[in-house]
Amino acid sequence: MAGTTRDMKMVGFLQAQNCSIAPGSWRHPAGAVDFTTPEYFQRLGRVMEEAKFHLAFFDDRLALPDIFNSDYRDAVANGVRVVKMDPVSIITMIGAVTTRLGLGITYSTTYYEPFHVARLFATLDLMTKGRAAWNVVTSLNNSEAENFGRTEHLAHDLRYDRADEFMEVVLGLWGSWEDDALIVDKTTGRFADPDKVHALNHRGKYFASKGPLPVPRSPQGHPVLIQAGQSGRGRSFAGRWGEVIFVVYPNLAAGKKQYSDVKAAVAAAGRNPDDVAICPACYVCVADSQAAAEEKREYIRNLAKPIDAVVLLSEALNFDFGSKDMDSEFTDDELRRLSWSGFRERVVSLSGKPNPTVRDFVHYSGRGTIGEFPIFCGTPHAVADQMEEWFTARACDGFVLAATHTPGAFEDFARYVVPELQRRGLYHRDYAGTTLRENLGLKRPSASDWRVPHLREVS
Repeated sequence: MAGTTRDMKMVGFLQAQNCSIAPGSWRHPAGAVDFTTPEYFQRLGRVMEEAKFHLAFFDDRLALPDIFNSDYRDAVANGVRVVKMDPVSIITMIGAVTTRLGLGITYSTTYYEPFHVARLFATLDLMTKGRAAWNVVTSLNNSEAENFGRTEHLAHDLRYDRADEFMEVVLGLWGSWEDDALIVDKTTGRFADPDKVHALNHRGKYFASKGPLPVPRSPQGHPVLIQAGQSGRGRSFAGRWGEVIFVVYPNLAAGKKQYSDVKAAVAAAGRNPDDVAICPACYVCVADSQAAAEEKREYIRNLAKPIDAVVLLSEALNFDFGSKDMDSEFTDDELRRLSWSGFRERVVSLSGKPNPTVRDFVHYSGRGTIGEFPIFCGTPHAVADQMEEWFTARACDGFVLAATHTPGAFEDFARYVVPELQRRGLYHRDYAGTTLRENLGLKRPSASDWRVPHLREVS
């Protein structure tokens, strides 16, 4: 990142639903259950800002899990991530009670239009005074497609080809207004300089958008871009567009390799790898003693049910895991049909099997449990040791903290771990500025960076 020191970036991983990404979290006795209220999310935002988190961002899906056994009843009965509210209103409510915390939400390039996304995020960026971020996704499964009146989800590489053009249009629209276009002079009656407001006139393979965007630029220029591509095509997309890249590593050794691969993809796209923060997901179980932390971890592990894993695997991979026996292997054709290639590749690699079984996917993915991500467990000193090892070994530039339960997981991290990381000089003691870009050490983009000359035109 820009600057003379390398500080650990910290991102809070949120879901606009009845649980954290760990579906069993709603079963925790200390888990808050007022998740349909603004107060629930505002509490989380306040905790993260007090702990100087750089960013809180919302994961999202555009359908509840209903692919397992071609039904939603098991998911609904067990609360397996079935409440999925639109995160725009929620992140705005958090923004109203915070002043420095970055605020990110997920929006799909597959089911929305570039103009809609450009206007939504440009407005959010203004209303939060330059703290907005967009987590760019291409979505996952047929259930999402059917909710938008389509019969099936687009093929993997096609989604990314389309997403590349989507990004060009959004960034072009974000550059519609130059920074000094607004005049607002009541004496002369001149509101803005029309020579500093630009039409886009994009006509491409997938999209057409005339512009200009009717939203002026924010204090940070435009929202920060988050991306999570880890497969070959997804990694090149992340390398081209991502400023904060969200990754999932099974262990430190794999993390160091994938960190290097993603940084190489950034360089291959003609960008400075130091201008991109790579942040793997993790859980933290921390307590005053190692034994107490491990007891806490095992208690949380036992909140998971077997149904959680197969329901969420079906959702993520767009394949009905109820259609196969636990010990039956996936055929080559079935593996090719799984929609999330990076996820599939991870299970194949960890299992050592070219054709893993359903049980292998459950075990090696950790889906539906807190085993899905690395767990840093122990005293504050021990947890900080583990995080420092990943950070200094160049496996990451920071972390995306997932919650074992809410709000307790974030409160424990703020109370126990943040002071220890600060004491070691790894974690900032205060925000560097007022915008998310300032706090992440990212340069402010120019309005002309993505204007018409960068865009394809197809006659």
